[in-house]
Amino acid sequence: MSQYADQIGFAAGVLVGTRSDIVGGTPIRFGILQDAQLDFSADLKELYGQNRYAIALAPGKTKVEIKAKFAGIRGGLFNGFYFGQATTPATQILFADSEPGTVALATVTVVNGAKFLSDQGVYYASTGVPLVQVASAPTVGQYSVAAGGVYTFNVTDDAAVVNISYTYSSTSGIQIPITNVHMGVGPSFGVVLSQPFDGRQVTYEFPQCQSSKLSLPTKQDDFMISELDFMVSANIAGVIGTINTSL
Repeated sequence: MSQYADQIGFAAGVLVGTRSDIVGGTPIRFGILQDAQLDFSADLKELYGQNRYAIALAPGKTKVEIKAKFAGIRGGLFNGFYFGQATTPATQILFADSEPGTVALATVTVVNGAKFLSDQGVYYASTGVPLVQVASAPTVGQYSVAAGGVYTFNVTDDAAVVNISYTYSSTSGIQIPITNVHMGVGPSFGVVLSQPFDGRQVTYEFPQCQSSKLSLPTKQDDFMISELDFMVSANIAGVIGTINTSL
C-alpha cells in the first residue's frame, strides 16, 4: 500500500512506440529516456459584449503535443517514427578520422581500402597543414585518390607522416536513406508512456501520432540527448487516447 494519500510521479518513465501505418509494426522503446512532456492545449474562443471581460468561453481547436528526450541512438526508431523509409540492413557508412600513414614510394593505402568510399581530407601530421586534392600528378603538398583507398603523393613527400580521413562501408548496422518524398508522406505510430512509482502506475496511451521534429544535438563535453516532437490525432475509430491512473 502506498505511503502517500495522492498518487505522485517520479523519474522519466518508459516510452514505447509502434508503427500504426503498417501491418505488424514492431514496438520500439525510447532508449535511456530522459524526459517526456505531454502538452494539452486548446484555442479558447471568447465572446464579448460592450463590457471589458468575456461573458462566455468555449474551446476551439485542441491539440496534444509530446516531446521526448532520450539518449539511445537507434536507427529503427529514427526511421520508424520520423523518416519512414525502406532501410538497408547490414549496411553502414563509417568514418575514419585522421588515420596515420607514412608515404612510401609516393603512396599510402588506407587500412580500410577494400571498403573505401570517399576521401575526407589529408594533412601533415607534423605541422597540421592540410594537403590539396588534385585529379592526378600531385606536386608537393598535393595528393590524388584512386579506388581502393590508394592515396598518391609527390615523391618529395616520401617518409612524411600524413593523417587521412575517409569514409568506408561496413556490413553491420543499418542505413536510413533520406529521399525527397512528396509532402504529406510520413510514418504514423502509437505510443504508450508508463510512469510507475511507489506501487502505483500512471499510463498514457495514444494510438495515432505523427512527428514534427527530430533533433540530434552533439555537444563538446556531454552526451547527445536526442529529441522527438510529435502530435496526437484521432485514429480511424475517433479515439485520441487514454490516461490511466490508480486513483
